Order: sequence, then C-alpha cells, then structure tokens
Amino acid sequence: MMISAKMNDRLNQQVANELNAAHKYLAMSYCFDAMGLKVFAQRFKQQAVEEQGHALKIADFIKDVGGKVVFDAIDKPKGDYSNAKAIVKAAVDSELTVTAQINEIVALTEKETDYATRSFMQWFVTEQVEEVSSMTELLQWVTLAGDNLIPLETRLAQSMAS
Repeated sequence: MMISAKMNDRLNQQVANELNAAHKYLAMSYCFDAMGLKVFAQRFKQQAVEEQGHALKIADFIKDVGGKVVFDAIDKPKGDYSNAKAIVKAAVDSELTVTAQINEIVALTEKETDYATRSFMQWFVTEQVEEVSSMTELLQWVTLAGDNLIPLETRLAQSMAS
C-alpha cells in the first residue's frame, strides 16, 4: 500500500464528507424547487452531482494506491430553510467546511511526506477556491436581489450556460 493506514482512513472519511455535501446540495435543490426557483434547484442539483464525483475521485485514488475503500454512513441533511439566502449561506458554510477538511488532509500529507497524495490533493485545493468563490458570489447576488429572485434566475441560468 502506497499510503499509510491513517491516510487511508482520513481519505475514506473525506469520501463520506463529499457524499454528505452532495446530500446537502440535493436537499437544498428540492427546497429551491419548492420555492418555485427552478434554476436555483437545477444549479444545486448539478452541485450535488459534482460533489458525488469528488467522492468517487477520492475513492478511486484510494484504490489506485492499494488502499481499502470504505463507505461510511452519511448524515441526514437539513431540509427546511426559511428563504433562498439561508440556503445559499448554508452552502457557503458547507464549502468552507470542506475546504478546512481538504486542508487537514494536505497537512497530513506533509507530516507523512506522502507526495503522491499531496500531488493528488492539489486538484481539490484548487477546486475549493473555485467552490467557495462561486458560492460566495451567489450569496452576494441573492443578498443584493432581496426578495425579488426571479431576475436572478435568468442571471444564474446565463452563468450556468457559460
């Protein structure tokens, strides 16, 4: 095995963390749908698929370095939010949490001088910069729009198309 047992465990934990994030985004998507914000719902459903992809990418890496992939239980996501801003704020907070988790793994790679995992994790470090930035921008848009989110649906659809 090219990674330590401790790293194997920590990466499996991150697989669960990514699946938890996907589960949260799905719940958020359906909250948006219930509010009549179909583009927001679509955007958050896409985000859920992306998070699932992150989990699988990590699981594949574990397999590739001779580790054992273990899927842990995931948490029940919050399913009731008072408004769109609360959902997007929760998404920003979730992305900040995932960023901290990724940084913890990178710190462990440095402690263990695990260069293969360090190289692999660089993609996630870069990805989290984009994730936090895009969700923070969406939170700014929602805050500026106030209660009138219908024009923002169009703007979000345009940003998703580009």
